[in-house]
Amino acid sequence: MKLYDSRRAPNPRRVRWFMAEKGIEDVEIVEVDIFAGQHRTPDYLARTCLPNVPALEMDDGTTITESVAICRYLESVYPEPNLFGVDPREVAIIEMWARRAEMLVATPLMLTVRHSHPALAAIETQIPEVAASNRAAAEKGIRVLDRRLAESPFIAGDRVTIADILAVTGIDFARMARFRPDPELAHVKRWLDEMNARPAAKAGV
Repeated sequence: MKLYDSRRAPNPRRVRWFMAEKGIEDVEIVEVDIFAGQHRTPDYLARTCLPNVPALEMDDGTTITESVAICRYLESVYPEPNLFGVDPREVAIIEMWARRAEMLVATPLMLTVRHSHPALAAIETQIPEVAASNRAAAEKGIRVLDRRLAESPFIAGDRVTIADILAVTGIDFARMARFRPDPELAHVKRWLDEMNARPAAKAGV
C-alpha cells in the first residue's frame, strides 16, 4: 500500500499518528507537495478524483481519501490495538465522540488556520471573519471536551481511540494560528500532556 502524504497538512497527520499507535510500518509514504500543486496534477486526480490529501492506494490499485475512512480501512487490516471499538456499544460511543471531536474542535481550528495564516493565502481565499468565528466555536468545543475529560481519562473512554487522535492533531495544528486551549481547562491540559507524551505524537512532526 501507498499513503500519499503531506507533512504540512493536518489530516495526513491523523493517519500518521493512527499508524504509529498501531505500529504500522509497511505502508510506503509518498510525499505530496501541496504548495507546488502536486495534489492537482492529472495523474494524482486520476487516482483520487479530488485534490485531497491524504490518500491511500491499496494493493489492488483502489485509492481512497478522507482521513477517517483511511483509518477505518487500516483498522480492518491491522486490528490491534483497537482504536474504533470492540463491541457495538463501544463502537457507537467512539463514533459519537469522534464526530464531536471533529465537528466541535478539529474542523473549526483547521478553518481558523486556513483563513488566518499568511502562508496559506497562496492556496486559500482568506476571510478573516471565518477565522474569528471558527476560533470562537473551537473554544466552546474544547470546553465540551474538558467536561468530558473530567469524567474519563480519554475522550471516548479509558484508552486512546480515533477520537483522541482527531482532537489532538487539530489542536496541535492550531499552533499556526497561535491558538492554545485556555490553561484553566485542567482536564484538557492533563489529556494534552498525556497525548503529546505518547511516542505516536512524534509521527510526522
